[in-house]
Amino acid sequence: MKPSSRILLYCLLLPLSMLSAQDMDAQIQKAKNKVFPALVHIQPVKEIYSGGEKQKMQVTGSGVIISANGYLVTNNHVAEKARYVRCTLSSRQEVTARVIGLDPWTDLAVLKLDLEEAGLDEVPYATFGNSRDVDVGQVVMALGSPLGLSRSLSMGVISSVDRYFEDMGDMISPFNLWLQTDAAINPGNSGGPLINLKGEIIGINARAVVFGENLGFAIPSNIVRFVVRQILEKGAVERSYIGVKWQEIGKYRKYAKRKDLEGVLVASVDKNSPAEKAGIRAGDLVTAIMGRPVSAVYREELPRIRLLIANQKTGLPLKLNMIRNGTPMSLTVITGEQGKFQGTEFNAREWGLSLEELTPRLLKIFQLESGAGVVVSGVKSGSPADKADMRRGDIITLFDGKAVNDLETFKQYYSEAVSDSTRSVMLMLRVNKRNRFALIEGKKN
Repeated sequence: MKPSSRILLYCLLLPLSMLSAQDMDAQIQKAKNKVFPALVHIQPVKEIYSGGEKQKMQVTGSGVIISANGYLVTNNHVAEKARYVRCTLSSRQEVTARVIGLDPWTDLAVLKLDLEEAGLDEVPYATFGNSRDVDVGQVVMALGSPLGLSRSLSMGVISSVDRYFEDMGDMISPFNLWLQTDAAINPGNSGGPLINLKGEIIGINARAVVFGENLGFAIPSNIVRFVVRQILEKGAVERSYIGVKWQEIGKYRKYAKRKDLEGVLVASVDKNSPAEKAGIRAGDLVTAIMGRPVSAVYREELPRIRLLIANQKTGLPLKLNMIRNGTPMSLTVITGEQGKFQGTEFNAREWGLSLEELTPRLLKIFQLESGAGVVVSGVKSGSPADKADMRRGDIITLFDGKAVNDLETFKQYYSEAVSDSTRSVMLMLRVNKRNRFALIEGKKN
């Protein structure tokens, strides 16, 4: 190409590139202006149990208003255990809010602004987009309100639409995959929206890799909409449970030397669960649920199968088609109800001890067959419980020889015992699958 031709082509393309950049800038500004007024800075005052005593602490996070009458969405880990929530609106007005519902299984929470107390008729809100329409490479923005009055925006692209995470402590995601973005999710931005260039919420920001290079993760908007609808209609998200841990079949295909094999493996079955009662065993290959073929070659396909079961009504029969030792068969499971993620806590102040009820999740963690007892969640240094060598994770099963069936039973026994400060109490603890006795000594006259 002649030099003069190159110059002519450059001159023709330059206005087009400038126009494209101007259009992009206009889109960004328009999308930002649609959502910024709906951003909320959230400051919950939480009541937590730490070191064997009850304490108050204030945390910070972000949220986004999703209705004119003041409902907003944030993360569960921002709003859980909140006794009081103060929110700062884009107008800089402070408004109190109450927690309407929590869903730890997806790390989502719904709050309601007290508009009447604030003298407001309505507030600006943002709308949801369809997360199924999100593509890798799509330009997105992560919005938040980490410093109260300031609104932040970081821009990037979608890196993955189906990122899978194994459970990590309280951050779990059994029912959904994650949107991964390189748009920076800064501290305090948890609970803020991830939006597209139309100004639609396509996700709720939840995680960031601390030492990663702009690795942020958001809960897809379709999951958010489902959870919000359940909480507003029923007060909580209802999910069915059968007690099966699923595993993908990628490596099992190699073992069986069958590249065309379809299904999902039963990795384990919970003790006393509906699945165990129905006769399901580890190693069964499930090929259909309620007549619907299921298969998970990769881990990323497991949440869809868990969600299929979770969305069934509890107490109803669930037919599973499977292959056991090469023989096709079917079994029917009566679904149970998904148990609590986190149990109620109690502070035994006189003993310097905090306790938590045993939930199905804790039963799995401690590998317990029975839900009887209470778990020690904290011990205050120098307290009677500390002197009795009690530790976090100990499970109290007997109180002066009487069975501790649950937290309410313990509270009753405890109330009777501390009414006499000179009384000593012998507790039986379950520690690492072994029993041990601990003496809580009464005060000497």
